[in-house]
Amino acid sequence: MSEFECKVASITPLTEVVYKVELIPAQPVDFQAGQYIMVHMGEKDQRPFSIANPAYDNGRIELHIGADENNAYANEVLTKMRNDGVIRISGGHGEAILHADGTPIILIAGGTGFSYTWSILQQLFNVAPDTPVSLYWGGRHEKDLYLSAELTALAAKYANFTFAPVVEFPAEDWQGRTGYVHKAVMEDFPDLSNKQIYIAGRFEMAKIARDDFATCGLDTSKLYGDAYAFL
Repeated sequence: MSEFECKVASITPLTEVVYKVELIPAQPVDFQAGQYIMVHMGEKDQRPFSIANPAYDNGRIELHIGADENNAYANEVLTKMRNDGVIRISGGHGEAILHADGTPIILIAGGTGFSYTWSILQQLFNVAPDTPVSLYWGGRHEKDLYLSAELTALAAKYANFTFAPVVEFPAEDWQGRTGYVHKAVMEDFPDLSNKQIYIAGRFEMAKIARDDFATCGLDTSKLYGDAYAFL
């Protein structure tokens, strides 16, 4: 994989604890939707982050980094980017990439795992815009789903796209789905035999989802996520 330096163009808050980072490489980056980059903190210290922008928009790298006060791993990356103004990265890495063959697609994200699904969704709209696609985004609270308004607008624009926000701890006035995000998928799609599923979030969620989706007829070779390289 190629290693290269990027200018840190901007770091802007998406929520109180999630930051959008935009990196500008000297040359366009060769990657596929669904891949990730490694941030090189040191010779033997490389940290993975999903690429949030689509592959056709390869003159930049967008990251969504969750960095609450207890997350030293991510905060150290942001501090280095702010202090140095440049960062060395490598990529694209990973094999959980978009396979746009017309099969209906379900995207599932937990928290900032959304960045993985956001890259895939934007790429899909570009290369196969008629593909039926549903995005389920789970968060602890409604405010954690930081691009909900944009996704709702896209669902109104594309008849073949549906967006389902799922909140684990809803406010009293919440009108949407609640509970575990993969369970919402199973409620809407009891038969998953003709679907592709792309998932990003906690490893334990990915493992449980794989087991549960198999009971709904999913061909697990059509289940994509970086977690499955380790599970």
